[in-house]
Amino acid sequence: MLYKSYRYSQWDGTQHIFELDAEGLMDQLSDEVLKQGDVMRAMREMFRHGFQDREGRQMPGLKDLIEQLKNRRRQQLQQYNMDSVVDDLKEKLDEILQIERLGIERRLEEAQQQVQSATGDDREQKENLYKLLEQRAQRNREKLDDLPEGMGGQIKELMEYDFMDPEAQGKFQELLDMLKSQMAQNLSQQMQQQVQGMSPEQMAATREMLRQLTEMMRDKMEGREPNFEGFMQQFGAMFGDNPPQSFDELMERLQQQMAQMQSMMESMSPEMRQEMEDAMAAALDPETRAAMAEFASMMEIMMPMDELRRQYPFLGDDSLTMDQAMDLMRQLQENDQLEQALQEAMRSGNLDGIDPDKLAELLGDDAKRVWEQLDQLRQMLKDAGYITDDDKFDLTARGIRRIGQKALREIFTHLKKDRLGSHMMETRGANGDVLGETKPYEFGDPFQLDLQATLKNAVLRSGPQLPVRLKPEDFEIYRSEHMTRTATCILLDQSRSMGLFNNFQAAKKVTLALMSLIRTQYPRDVLYIIGFSDYAKEIKEEELHKVSWNSWVSGTNLHHALMLSRKLLSKEKGGTRQILVITDGEPTSHLEGGQAYFAYPPSYRTEQETLKEVKRCTQEDIMINTFMLENSYQLVNFVDRMTRINKGRAFYSSADNLGDYVLVDYVSNRRKRVTA
Repeated sequence: MLYKSYRYSQWDGTQHIFELDAEGLMDQLSDEVLKQGDVMRAMREMFRHGFQDREGRQMPGLKDLIEQLKNRRRQQLQQYNMDSVVDDLKEKLDEILQIERLGIERRLEEAQQQVQSATGDDREQKENLYKLLEQRAQRNREKLDDLPEGMGGQIKELMEYDFMDPEAQGKFQELLDMLKSQMAQNLSQQMQQQVQGMSPEQMAATREMLRQLTEMMRDKMEGREPNFEGFMQQFGAMFGDNPPQSFDELMERLQQQMAQMQSMMESMSPEMRQEMEDAMAAALDPETRAAMAEFASMMEIMMPMDELRRQYPFLGDDSLTMDQAMDLMRQLQENDQLEQALQEAMRSGNLDGIDPDKLAELLGDDAKRVWEQLDQLRQMLKDAGYITDDDKFDLTARGIRRIGQKALREIFTHLKKDRLGSHMMETRGANGDVLGETKPYEFGDPFQLDLQATLKNAVLRSGPQLPVRLKPEDFEIYRSEHMTRTATCILLDQSRSMGLFNNFQAAKKVTLALMSLIRTQYPRDVLYIIGFSDYAKEIKEEELHKVSWNSWVSGTNLHHALMLSRKLLSKEKGGTRQILVITDGEPTSHLEGGQAYFAYPPSYRTEQETLKEVKRCTQEDIMINTFMLENSYQLVNFVDRMTRINKGRAFYSSADNLGDYVLVDYVSNRRKRVTA
């Protein structure tokens, strides 16, 4: 039998006990879904800014990762001096010249000592050799004294120079190999090591590879298919254990490698850049230099590196060798590419383009965990049934209910805190919930008998005796609350001003809350939602979270909205029928011949046609309650005239407390006082 083992440690405040669950995630998304009208856009905002876990800690988002990358790049730029690469090469070259000069003097001293110790014919021979050595040393001194000032010219002259000191010759060869390897790095990382100590035959093979690369690019540009397979059969070993699998992949790698070198050169001062270019050119033989130049020119034409090549403003003092500089260029380039991937993920909401391993390499394991957490959010919502499991990425019915429940919970929490409204009502009647009170039975009442009170009445009437004989006047029944069925139309103003003054999101949240209230507590009630701006249109419950205000049209056509409401409510017989209007402005449009007529300031005809529709609703016993989000004189005056006709109520509210008024009014209106 297997047993699990557990290890306990002292709490230090950093351990994560509760991770984010789907319900908490959906609650955090709710406001953004209402604002954006789209789950994917809401998720993009969460990806951008992060989220809170169940312990209330703010978890970072993509924006935080981008800021970390910027800080990393800023730190590197403030630390290093790219011109120091050329200074390092100059120091190496000066050291080589110093070693050679000292080596010349040492060789002469050693030869002089040999002459002095020799005798006879051997001495004469050594003296002759010393004279030849002295002549060679003089020529070498003159060559060293006559070297040009530029590093490129000095390297070119020294390539033809006959070193007298083996150490100086070895160090100079190392310098040439380093310059060649950096040029070879333009082609592949592997060639950077292979080029050191290349024989003339191997350099000839490198030139042939450059020629074939140039030829393949020319074929591609002229519409011919490059012979990629033949090229890889011949030169595949130069690209290591993970060679490119296609011509396009090969070109991308070459572009990446060349961009690092170009960025390093662009980040130097003009004088130092020229020194570096001259030095690297001098390190190559003329044929290889010509082949490299032709390849680079064709590469720039076919795949411009403007987006990859970048001049970095280094401001620091720390020195760099060439190898360190190229490694730093690679890091900065990867930093930029990762930042671009994060920016694209924020725009698209798709995290697939981000390499989590590269995140860990550049920013640490915590950054990778952030990506993993964000990547789990979508699947978590799918598994919980809040969003559809398809490419549409839409809310399911369960997701819509969850948003409504959160809105309802927020609004009623606010009500409890502010003591606004009055849910408790003294209502007695039948066919509803049983109350704690009783009453004598009357004909027609439901026979919900209080047996204890009934027996007590019989005993009090006839005295204690057995059996207890009951009469009709002894019967006592429980009182019950009379509940009516309500049909409601919410008219949601979608005019331009609702969005411009930030009222629409609050109005939509309240509509969702009311919908949740009906579905959970009053399932027999009916709710219609109608949006109106220049025209009115019914909004299905499953589409409510997507609707937005109309920024492209003008008009507040309450006339059409009331007409459509009356038509929908006419299908509902019995009970309470009411219209809840949520608006921030007086009517500015009405229907004439089926077409919307708009005028601002509002025309007299628009007001009259709208009030006529109010009167028709009143005649059909439909109550209209209006919730004004602005207190302008024109709106207040019009709503006052409307309520005088309909005998409904009007409330001035704001985006913050709109829910208080709407929901209190709904609950209070759906109960009917019945005298028993």
